Amino acid sequence: MSNKGNQAEVLFLILSSIFIASLVACNLIFQKFFVLDLHYTIIILSVGILPYPITFLVTDIISEIYGKEKANNLVLSGFFASIFIVFILYISNLVPAVSFSPVNDETFTQVFGLFGPAIFASMTSYLLAQFIDIKIFHLWKDFTKGKHLWLRNNLSTIFSQMVDTASVLSLLCLASDFGWSTGLSWSNFPQLFVAGYLFKVLIALIDTPFIYLFCRILRKKFDLELGQTIPEKLNS
Repeated sequence: MSNKGNQAEVLFLILSSIFIASLVACNLIFQKFFVLDLHYTIIILSVGILPYPITFLVTDIISEIYGKEKANNLVLSGFFASIFIVFILYISNLVPAVSFSPVNDETFTQVFGLFGPAIFASMTSYLLAQFIDIKIFHLWKDFTKGKHLWLRNNLSTIFSQMVDTASVLSLLCLASDFGWSTGLSWSNFPQLFVAGYLFKVLIALIDTPFIYLFCRILRKKFDLELGQTIPEKLNS
Protein backbone atom coordinates (compact mmCIF):
# COMPACT_ATOMS: atom_id res chain seq x y z
CA MET A 1 0.00 0.00 0.00
CA SER A 2 1.27 3.49 -0.90
CA ASN A 3 2.07 6.17 1.65
CA LYS A 4 -1.15 7.99 0.68
CA GLY A 5 -3.07 4.77 1.20
CA ASN A 6 -1.59 4.31 4.68
CA GLN A 7 -2.44 7.88 5.61
CA ALA A 8 -5.99 7.39 4.35
CA GLU A 9 -6.39 4.26 6.50
CA VAL A 10 -5.08 6.01 9.61
CA LEU A 11 -7.41 8.94 9.03
CA PHE A 12 -10.36 6.59 8.57
CA LEU A 13 -9.53 4.88 11.87
CA ILE A 14 -9.38 8.26 13.64
CA LEU A 15 -12.75 9.34 12.22
CA SER A 16 -14.21 5.92 13.08
CA SER A 17 -13.00 6.20 16.68
CA ILE A 18 -14.62 9.63 17.02
CA PHE A 19 -17.86 8.25 15.57
CA ILE A 20 -17.99 5.18 17.83
CA ALA A 21 -16.95 7.14 20.95
CA SER A 22 -19.73 9.68 20.30
CA LEU A 23 -22.28 6.92 19.72
CA VAL A 24 -21.33 4.99 22.85
CA ALA A 25 -21.35 8.19 24.91
CA CYS A 26 -24.91 8.89 23.74
CA ASN A 27 -26.09 5.52 25.01
CA LEU A 28 -24.30 5.90 28.35
CA ILE A 29 -25.45 9.41 29.30
CA PHE A 30 -28.93 9.63 27.75
CA GLN A 31 -30.70 9.24 31.13
CA LYS A 32 -29.67 12.72 32.30
CA PHE A 33 -31.82 15.66 31.16
CA PHE A 34 -31.17 19.40 31.16
CA VAL A 35 -33.05 22.61 30.48
CA LEU A 36 -32.04 24.79 27.55
CA ASP A 37 -33.22 28.36 28.09
CA LEU A 38 -33.68 30.18 24.78
CA HIS A 39 -35.16 33.26 26.48
CA TYR A 40 -38.40 33.06 24.51
CA THR A 41 -38.90 29.40 25.38
CA ILE A 42 -37.48 26.61 27.51
CA ILE A 43 -36.87 23.12 26.16
CA ILE A 44 -35.89 19.94 27.96
CA LEU A 45 -33.27 17.73 26.30
CA SER A 46 -31.30 14.61 27.12
CA VAL A 47 -27.55 15.15 27.40
CA GLY A 48 -27.26 12.21 25.02
CA ILE A 49 -28.30 14.57 22.25
CA LEU A 50 -25.08 16.60 22.63
CA PRO A 51 -22.58 14.15 21.05
CA TYR A 52 -25.11 12.54 18.71
CA PRO A 53 -24.90 15.12 15.86
CA ILE A 54 -21.16 14.38 15.67
CA THR A 55 -22.03 10.92 14.35
CA PHE A 56 -23.87 12.43 11.38
CA LEU A 57 -21.06 14.91 10.72
CA VAL A 58 -18.54 12.06 10.61
CA THR A 59 -20.69 9.84 8.37
CA ASP A 60 -21.14 12.72 5.92
CA ILE A 61 -17.38 13.37 5.83
CA ILE A 62 -16.67 9.68 5.28
CA SER A 63 -19.44 9.46 2.65
CA GLU A 64 -17.91 12.38 0.78
CA ILE A 65 -14.25 11.40 1.05
CA TYR A 66 -14.33 7.59 1.36
CA GLY A 67 -17.60 6.67 -0.34
CA LYS A 68 -20.89 4.95 0.47
CA GLU A 69 -19.47 1.50 1.25
CA LYS A 70 -17.08 2.80 3.90
CA ALA A 71 -19.84 4.88 5.48
CA ASN A 72 -22.21 1.91 5.68
CA ASN A 73 -19.47 -0.24 7.19
CA LEU A 74 -18.84 2.42 9.81
CA VAL A 75 -22.53 2.49 10.78
CA LEU A 76 -22.52 -1.29 11.23
CA SER A 77 -19.32 -1.08 13.28
CA GLY A 78 -20.96 1.47 15.56
CA PHE A 79 -23.98 -0.78 15.98
CA PHE A 80 -21.91 -3.80 17.01
CA ALA A 81 -19.77 -1.63 19.31
CA SER A 82 -22.96 -0.48 21.04
CA ILE A 83 -24.22 -4.06 21.37
CA PHE A 84 -20.89 -5.05 22.94
CA ILE A 85 -21.12 -2.17 25.44
CA VAL A 86 -24.66 -3.24 26.30
CA PHE A 87 -23.41 -6.77 26.97
CA ILE A 88 -20.57 -5.53 29.21
CA LEU A 89 -22.93 -3.28 31.18
CA TYR A 90 -25.42 -6.11 31.59
CA ILE A 91 -22.76 -8.45 33.01
CA SER A 92 -21.36 -5.68 35.22
CA ASN A 93 -24.82 -5.00 36.62
CA LEU A 94 -25.26 -8.67 37.54
CA VAL A 95 -22.03 -8.83 39.56
CA PRO A 96 -22.74 -7.85 43.20
CA ALA A 97 -20.70 -5.01 44.69
CA VAL A 98 -18.66 -5.58 47.86
CA SER A 99 -19.60 -3.64 51.01
CA PHE A 100 -16.68 -1.20 50.70
CA SER A 101 -17.22 -0.47 46.98
CA PRO A 102 -17.39 3.32 46.34
CA VAL A 103 -20.29 2.61 43.95
CA ASN A 104 -22.95 0.28 45.35
CA ASP A 105 -25.35 -1.88 43.34
CA GLU A 106 -28.24 0.56 43.59
CA THR A 107 -26.22 3.51 42.30
CA PHE A 108 -24.67 1.47 39.49
CA THR A 109 -28.05 0.15 38.38
CA GLN A 110 -29.58 3.62 38.51
CA VAL A 111 -26.83 5.08 36.30
CA PHE A 112 -25.91 2.18 34.02
CA GLY A 113 -28.85 -0.17 34.40
CA LEU A 114 -30.08 -1.29 31.00
CA PHE A 115 -33.62 -0.47 30.09
CA GLY A 116 -34.79 -2.82 27.35
CA PRO A 117 -37.24 -0.56 25.47
CA ALA A 118 -34.86 2.41 25.56
CA ILE A 119 -31.96 0.35 24.19
CA PHE A 120 -34.14 -1.22 21.49
CA ALA A 121 -35.58 2.17 20.48
CA SER A 122 -32.16 3.80 20.42
CA MET A 123 -30.49 1.08 18.33
CA THR A 124 -33.41 0.75 15.90
CA SER A 125 -33.67 4.48 15.26
CA TYR A 126 -29.88 4.75 14.99
CA LEU A 127 -29.60 2.15 12.21
CA LEU A 128 -32.62 3.50 10.35
CA ALA A 129 -31.53 7.14 10.52
CA GLN A 130 -27.88 6.55 9.65
CA PHE A 131 -28.62 4.40 6.60
CA ILE A 132 -31.19 6.95 5.42
CA ASP A 133 -28.64 9.73 5.92
CA ILE A 134 -26.06 7.93 3.78
CA LYS A 135 -28.61 6.99 1.11
CA ILE A 136 -29.93 10.55 0.72
CA PHE A 137 -26.41 12.00 0.81
CA HIS A 138 -25.31 9.88 -2.16
CA LEU A 139 -28.55 10.37 -4.08
CA TRP A 140 -27.95 14.12 -3.98
CA LYS A 141 -24.25 13.67 -4.69
CA ASP A 142 -25.08 11.79 -7.89
CA PHE A 143 -27.83 14.26 -8.80
CA THR A 144 -25.57 17.32 -8.37
CA LYS A 145 -22.54 15.53 -9.86
CA GLY A 146 -20.47 16.08 -6.73
CA LYS A 147 -21.34 19.78 -6.38
CA HIS A 148 -23.25 21.64 -3.64
CA LEU A 149 -21.89 19.76 -0.63
CA TRP A 150 -23.88 22.03 1.71
CA LEU A 151 -27.13 20.89 0.08
CA ARG A 152 -26.63 17.14 0.45
CA ASN A 153 -25.08 17.53 3.91
CA ASN A 154 -28.04 19.47 5.25
CA LEU A 155 -30.81 17.65 3.39
CA SER A 156 -29.56 14.20 4.37
CA THR A 157 -28.97 15.15 8.01
CA ILE A 158 -32.19 17.14 8.46
CA PHE A 159 -34.37 14.36 7.05
CA SER A 160 -32.55 11.52 8.82
CA GLN A 161 -32.66 13.38 12.14
CA MET A 162 -36.42 13.76 11.74
CA VAL A 163 -36.68 9.99 11.23
CA ASP A 164 -34.39 9.35 14.19
CA THR A 165 -36.26 11.64 16.58
CA ALA A 166 -39.71 10.43 15.51
CA SER A 167 -38.82 6.73 15.59
CA VAL A 168 -37.12 6.68 18.99
CA LEU A 169 -39.93 8.65 20.65
CA SER A 170 -42.62 6.58 18.92
CA LEU A 171 -41.06 3.30 20.05
CA LEU A 172 -40.77 4.54 23.63
CA CYS A 173 -44.38 5.74 23.64
CA LEU A 174 -45.51 2.40 22.21
CA ALA A 175 -43.56 0.60 24.92
CA SER A 176 -45.40 2.71 27.48
CA ASP A 177 -48.72 1.67 25.91
CA PHE A 178 -47.77 -1.98 26.43
CA GLY A 179 -47.06 -1.48 30.11
CA TRP A 180 -43.37 -0.58 30.17
CA SER A 181 -42.49 2.34 32.41
CA THR A 182 -40.65 4.57 29.94
CA GLY A 183 -41.62 7.90 31.47
CA LEU A 184 -43.07 8.95 28.09
CA SER A 185 -46.56 9.09 26.70
CA TRP A 186 -48.10 10.30 23.47
CA SER A 187 -49.06 13.53 25.22
CA ASN A 188 -45.32 14.27 25.62
CA PHE A 189 -44.53 13.36 22.01
CA PRO A 190 -45.14 16.75 20.28
CA GLN A 191 -43.07 18.78 22.74
CA LEU A 192 -40.18 16.31 22.88
CA PHE A 193 -40.18 15.82 19.11
CA VAL A 194 -40.12 19.54 18.32
CA ALA A 195 -37.46 20.28 20.93
CA GLY A 196 -35.19 17.40 19.97
CA TYR A 197 -35.60 17.80 16.23
CA LEU A 198 -35.07 21.57 16.17
CA PHE A 199 -31.92 21.20 18.25
CA LYS A 200 -30.55 18.60 15.83
CA VAL A 201 -31.44 20.75 12.81
CA LEU A 202 -29.68 23.72 14.39
CA ILE A 203 -26.54 21.65 14.93
CA ALA A 204 -26.75 20.35 11.35
CA LEU A 205 -26.76 23.92 10.03
CA ILE A 206 -23.92 24.94 12.33
CA ASP A 207 -21.69 22.03 11.25
CA THR A 208 -21.90 22.93 7.53
CA PRO A 209 -18.76 25.14 7.56
CA PHE A 210 -16.88 22.39 9.38
CA ILE A 211 -17.69 19.70 6.80
CA TYR A 212 -16.61 22.12 4.04
CA LEU A 213 -13.37 22.80 5.90
CA PHE A 214 -12.56 19.14 6.56
CA CYS A 215 -13.45 18.04 3.03
CA ARG A 216 -11.41 20.82 1.47
CA ILE A 217 -8.36 19.90 3.57
CA LEU A 218 -8.73 16.21 2.73
CA ARG A 219 -9.27 16.82 -1.00
CA LYS A 220 -6.11 18.89 -1.09
CA LYS A 221 -4.14 16.35 0.92
CA PHE A 222 -5.14 13.39 -1.24
CA ASP A 223 -5.35 15.30 -4.57
CA LEU A 224 -9.04 14.49 -5.03
CA GLU A 225 -11.17 15.99 -7.77
CA LEU A 226 -14.64 17.29 -6.96
CA GLY A 227 -16.86 14.33 -6.12
CA GLN A 228 -13.97 11.85 -6.18
CA THR A 229 -13.36 9.51 -3.23
CA ILE A 230 -10.09 8.20 -1.83
CA PRO A 231 -10.77 4.58 -2.93
CA GLU A 232 -11.47 5.83 -6.47
CA LYS A 233 -8.24 7.83 -6.43
CA LEU A 234 -6.13 4.94 -5.16
CA ASN A 235 -7.61 2.52 -7.70
CA SER A 236 -7.25 4.85 -10.67
